[in-house]
Amino acid sequence: MNFTKSIAIIALSGLLFASCKDNKAELKTEATSTEAAAPKVKKVIAPENLQTASFTIEGMTCAIGCAKTIQDELTALDGVQEAKVDFDKKLATVTFDKTVQTPESLTKVVQDTGDGKTYKVSNMKS
Repeated sequence: MNFTKSIAIIALSGLLFASCKDNKAELKTEATSTEAAAPKVKKVIAPENLQTASFTIEGMTCAIGCAKTIQDELTALDGVQEAKVDFDKKLATVTFDKTVQTPESLTKVVQDTGDGKTYKVSNMKS
């Protein structure tokens, strides 16, 4: 009798683990196909609304962790056409739609990328 119970428990456990793995793979496939189907499309900015701002960012300690993260945050903003952050020069250059973003909003995004105290923006030129 114990042998039959052991076999039944092993079979049930195997079925349970196998069904969970298949379900996770199915969910992962759905999420991946949804992300691929809906890429974010940026609006075209009218040339008369384009403005470029450059500013110094103090507090960056590395090119990948700091500069790249700040650049990605700026690029993801609505109204930003292009953002480049140069770690060596501690310089950011952002081309944006002046009807959507302002130099002050860009400054806030940079400072909020850290804990609010890590990155300091100075020498804003637009």
